[in-house]
Amino acid sequence: MMCGFTLILVPGIVYGGLTVLGVVTGGRLGAPGPRDLSPAQVSLYRAGHAHAGVLMLLSLFIQLAMDYASLPQALIWPERLGAIAAAMLVSGGFFAIAHLPGLRFLLYAGATLVIATTLVAGIGLLRG
Repeated sequence: MMCGFTLILVPGIVYGGLTVLGVVTGGRLGAPGPRDLSPAQVSLYRAGHAHAGVLMLLSLFIQLAMDYASLPQALIWPERLGAIAAAMLVSGGFFAIAHLPGLRFLLYAGATLVIATTLVAGIGLLRG
């Protein structure tokens, strides 16, 4: 179920890529995006999109890994949900701080979840 949910989120990442393409080409290519972004904001948009794709793949791997990990049953669902939440928080955090730097806690919360979920998955696989 969680693998299916993770894959359903991929079209959103594709649309985000088209939006970033529109941003960096001044609207000549891709989907129309916000105009008049600073170079720092454009970099944050790129980082947000790149992290969305990479961390969604990591989340998909963690979903599969949980089927083979030797962990207490009480950790399996938080691990599965945390992996997806981490991907959304990190990528969303980059987009958020492009406009409201005070929302950087989203990025830090996501990074903390990335660390936690990868450690738990790795330990569970080693125990298995």
